[in-house]
Amino acid sequence: MPVIGLGGYFFRAQDPEGLSTWYRETLGVGGGCGKDENGESSDWFWYPEPGPVVFSPFAATTDYFAADKQVMLNFRVRDLDGLLEQLNALGIEITTKDEWDTPETGRFARIHDPEGNPIELWEPPAG
Repeated sequence: MPVIGLGGYFFRAQDPEGLSTWYRETLGVGGGCGKDENGESSDWFWYPEPGPVVFSPFAATTDYFAADKQVMLNFRVRDLDGLLEQLNALGIEITTKDEWDTPETGRFARIHDPEGNPIELWEPPAG
């Protein structure tokens, strides 16, 4: 197959610069975050850690995320509890549900960015 990975994720925003800053400062996501294989960073690129990526269309009628949103971001995280403490301290509303968490899939929480886009935080199972 010629496709070897996710190359980018692009979406519309009312305040692109402000939203980029929010993602970078709040979640460590976006240009200037992480380092490449040579230990270098770039203002343009985000260098996430290697790991699994789920690519999955959902039914148009799903209630897994808000019906008025076409997509939901899902970020792999380490130390979900620590991140949730940080987000809570920033006043960010967090949703968790026991039924989302399983030993097979890991743990989940939901937040929204300042423009209301849903974000799922996923801590994969240890192992």
